[in-house]
Amino acid sequence: MNPMTRRELLRRSAHGFGYLALGALLARESRAATHFAPRAKNVILLFMDGGVSQVDSFDPKPRLKAEHGKPFGMKIDATQFDNVGKVLASPWEFKQYGQSGLPVSDLFPRIGALADELCVIRSLKSDFPEHAQATLMMHCGHPLQGRPSLGAWLSYGLGSTNTNLPTYAVVSGGMMPIGGVENFSNGFLPATHQGSMFDAFSGGEPIVDITPADKLDRQRSKLDFIAAADRGFLGSLGTKQGAVEAAIANYETAFAMQSAVPELTDLRGESDATKQLYGVDSPDKLKAQYARQLLLARRMVERGVRCVEVGYVRGVRVVAPWDQHEDLQKNHAVNANIVDQPIAALLTDLKSRGLLDSTLVIWTGEFGRTPFAQGSDGRDHNPQGFTVWLAGGGARGGMIHGATDEYGYRAVENVVTIHDLHATILHLMGLDHERLTFRHGGRDYRLTDVEGNVVKQVLA
Repeated sequence: MNPMTRRELLRRSAHGFGYLALGALLARESRAATHFAPRAKNVILLFMDGGVSQVDSFDPKPRLKAEHGKPFGMKIDATQFDNVGKVLASPWEFKQYGQSGLPVSDLFPRIGALADELCVIRSLKSDFPEHAQATLMMHCGHPLQGRPSLGAWLSYGLGSTNTNLPTYAVVSGGMMPIGGVENFSNGFLPATHQGSMFDAFSGGEPIVDITPADKLDRQRSKLDFIAAADRGFLGSLGTKQGAVEAAIANYETAFAMQSAVPELTDLRGESDATKQLYGVDSPDKLKAQYARQLLLARRMVERGVRCVEVGYVRGVRVVAPWDQHEDLQKNHAVNANIVDQPIAALLTDLKSRGLLDSTLVIWTGEFGRTPFAQGSDGRDHNPQGFTVWLAGGGARGGMIHGATDEYGYRAVENVVTIHDLHATILHLMGLDHERLTFRHGGRDYRLTDVEGNVVKQVLA
């Protein structure tokens, strides 16, 4: 008897597709094997699009007040807009919070009240002063389009704990960070790992076409037919088989999401106390919008979504809301009022539900801002030294790591690169950044490229 080809085996085996589906599920689970015991199971990334000023938020610099209005006393790198003004003191006061005495400005009093949960890294450094490259670098570990994002790498490395929902979700507030959807891309990883966009802004369907056009049994038949047709080509595709497998998996996830997503995004089951905690009913429509996004993020991690990024709220600025080249005091205050209560509520809610220990919350922009003025009342881009904070998920609370100089311009102590940050995040999720690789174009790629070290000092 002549041996059967792969295509013949698939075509003739009565239960072949069922076994293949089982194999896919088992493969999905096998990716969830971590390199070592994880401290966190989920990540929530709060991206402050445009770049928050570190010297006005979590990195106080008394020297700015002492030299306000004087020429800047350090060598200045080329700025984005070449409109360098004088030293600009922070218009906000800083207070020490919690047992740790961690200083936080009056921009964020509610977050400050939770200072003992925060691991503040003051010495982050990027090489890119322009929004698109810096944003892609923060998300993907590379300044150019085409690389997988952090969320995609986590999805690839850890798999899913809920097959009815995506492993990587982006909760959109109606804005897209500069660099576009590439910030949430799967890059060269299988398409199943790209970020799934949830629209929490328009008031329409949270995901386009989530409402089934057919009855579920008819739709199930269509998907089975499409899967059978697709798998009929697998034997002849060689190395391209993964793309077809990913497409089939995406069909199946989309089908499952039609029942799971409406329940996920229905906030009516949340208590009035919880809604008030977040500010869902705030008369400030932008704060209420952001509150809904963060409440949805909490519901996602409860249901096993590995990585959730929460986008910024559309309304403050059409592009890069924190990008205050002028009117710093006015616009940073507006932005902070939108996010302070909902972010503090998220941390409080996660902790009360026993989820903060297993959920790593990350607060960051793409860079910081200059301690000298742009013009008279703005701050230009500053990638030389800025602040990010972590909470929960195995990060040490109530601590400060690293430092900038006396002006808050350059990171000078325990400098942390974007690759270091990514390596640390992966480590907390149980992944060795040097071992999490994917072969593409003849070489092994990783999120941290050929760099990056875990910042062990910030680990609890």
